Parts: sequence; structure tokens; C-alpha cells
Amino acid sequence: MEARPTKLAIIGAGAVGTAIAYASLIRGVARTIALMDINAAKVTAEVLDMSHGLEFVPRADIVGGDDVSVCADADVVVFTAGAKQKPGQSRLELAEATIGLTNTILPGVVSVAPHAIYLMVTNPVDLVTYAALRATGLPNNQLFGSGTVLDSSRLRFLIAQHCDVAVQNVHAYIVGEHGDSEIPLWSSATIGGVPLLNWQPLPGGRPMDVAARERIHHDVVHAAYQIIEGKGATNYAIGLATARIVEAVLNNEHRVMPVSTVAQGYEGLGDVCLSLPTIVDRQGAGSRLHIPMSEQEHDGLLASADTLRDMQARFGL
Repeated sequence: MEARPTKLAIIGAGAVGTAIAYASLIRGVARTIALMDINAAKVTAEVLDMSHGLEFVPRADIVGGDDVSVCADADVVVFTAGAKQKPGQSRLELAEATIGLTNTILPGVVSVAPHAIYLMVTNPVDLVTYAALRATGLPNNQLFGSGTVLDSSRLRFLIAQHCDVAVQNVHAYIVGEHGDSEIPLWSSATIGGVPLLNWQPLPGGRPMDVAARERIHHDVVHAAYQIIEGKGATNYAIGLATARIVEAVLNNEHRVMPVSTVAQGYEGLGDVCLSLPTIVDRQGAGSRLHIPMSEQEHDGLLASADTLRDMQARFGL
């Protein structure tokens, strides 16, 4: 018997929302993809454009509209609507407008898709996720943020590039805020099972020393700013990352991903949304792993939480 068809709804038909829809079509993430945006002409054009390529992807339907009814009975809802980040503007500076937009739109979507898993992919994602949990009353597992999934991918790419290995053989996480205070967990990172801090350069290669790690950390933190400066928005990588998170949910993969949730059970972290390695499956964001950290990494994570806590207080969260 054929499994029940799945439905993915995406709120926002901007650069990120359409990249998620496109990546999801190519990967065959869901049987139906619904795109919602207040700009009816834009969403209609985006749906039509992608529909013309359905012959070349796994079987799917793509629909769209400017009313929440298009999201009805979705299995996963991805929220991308928000103020656009300007060159030089930090993610945290986007908070007020985006939180207001989230509080306006999301309750209506929940009313037509009450059982969906909700994935927040709009910046500043940690604050927006915390605000969305409060606005909707949804449980912590059912609504969570994309967090540092993309940041961790950027970290792995730069490590792989530096060490001349395939990125798929690098395992490393960014934790904390999706933003300037994020923390790379060097002490638990590995390449092909070899601890990164014990990595011996390949012939002609470069050492993974303190200077290299500091440069890579800097490049991860500033990656979005560089891309926004050059092309106005980041969209392709977050589109792929989000499609992969949705797959982990719909396929009940129990995949470990650094998504943003309220870090209950962690001393000093239980009142903010931030990223830690978390089991992602059909129930959404499940158990968080108590990953070993150095004292410096642990202190950095607490400092990242303080940054988010201060911002929450500023916006009355």
C-alpha cells in the first residue's frame, strides 16, 4: 500500500522560501508543496515557473496562494517570512519587525494545520522561534528553528577545504546563537573518526592550528554578511539545509541536527532558544545530546545564551 501523501507548506515566496521549495522538489521531499505569500502575483508566478519543471523531478504537485487555506493539513510548515537583511545589518537588528510579522501570521496557519511540525527559518531565528512558541502555545518539539544547521555545514565545508578531505567525512557542530556569538565545538570535531585537534596534515597540507581554527570560525560567522554584500540574500544553502531538515522529519530519520529549541535540562540555558545537537524525527525536535565540551566552549555557549536572553528582554519575550 502506498504511504499517505505528505504535504510541505512554505510561508514566504521570497529568495529563501522559493529556494526551499525548489530544493524540496528536486529532492522529492513531499508529494505536495504549498507556497503562501501575501503577494499573490509573486506566488502565482513562482508556482507556475516551478510547475513547468515537474517533468524533471520526482512526482509532486506545487500549489500556491495568498491565503492560509493553502497550508491546510500540512505535515510540515516552514516559516520564512520576515524583514530582509540589509548589508552590514546583524540578524539581531531584524528582530522587532520579524517578530511582529510572525505573531500576526502564524496563529492563522496553526488553525488550519494544527498537527504540523513547524520549522522557523527567518532571522533572527532563535528569537523568532522563542516568540513563535509563545504566540502559538505549541510544544517545544512541534515548533523549532533551523538554528545552526547551515552554520555547521559552513564549518564542515571550511574544515574540509582546509584539510583537503571530502566534506561528508567531517563531523563538527556550531552551537548557541545562529549569529555572531555562535560557538564551534572544536573539541568534539572529527575527520573520518580522527579527532580534529589531533589531525595530522596530509602531504603538502596545512596544520589545523589555533590560527586556522580562528580564521575558519571568523569566516563561518561572517559568511552571510559576505554573501548578502555580494548578491543581496543567502538562499541556496539554506534552501538545501531546510529541505534536509524537512526530510528528517517526514522520513522519521532520528537524525542528529543542531536545531534551535528551548534547551530544557541544560543549566543556564532553559529559558532561551538556541542550537544544540538534537534528534529530529516525525515528532519534530526531540532529545538534545549532552555533547562533551571544553571549558572554553561551555563558557562560550553560556555567553551566547546571555546574548539571546538580553535580546529577549529587550523585546519583552
